[in-house]
Amino acid sequence: MDLKPHSRKLRVGRVSITGQVYLVTSVTHQRFEFFRDLQAGRTVVKLFQNAQLCGAAETLAFVVMPDHFHWLFSLGPAHSISTVVSGVKSYSAMGVNKILSRRGRVWQRGFHDHALRHDEDVVHVARYIVANPLRAGLVARIGDYPLWDGVWF
Repeated sequence: MDLKPHSRKLRVGRVSITGQVYLVTSVTHQRFEFFRDLQAGRTVVKLFQNAQLCGAAETLAFVVMPDHFHWLFSLGPAHSISTVVSGVKSYSAMGVNKILSRRGRVWQRGFHDHALRHDEDVVHVARYIVANPLRAGLVARIGDYPLWDGVWF
């Protein structure tokens, strides 16, 4: 039985297209709930914002859950999806480790991405993303959850 990680298979067929809307999900190492710490979660949020400021991605919606994030964005010119997501994960790992006074991995290798088709309703996808804390039972109202945002809300 092959027990090696298959993160390389996640990259097969991955194409980076400027202006394409992507939904990316990344999970923490061993699903540890680093982002129950608000400051640690805000580190990821700031990196989503930085990606937008440097033109790498235009964030449409996101939610940072205790052990993963969902990020809906439009890819900026001259950037690859792998580079953008790897940057967020790398810099957030350094920040989280500093905030939590720890060392070690924060993220699982790789990430899942889905390029939205033209017939997919982007606003519907965004609503689904930001409602994650409700479905997980973390809050009774989405406004009570601090680690989400979207351009339509």
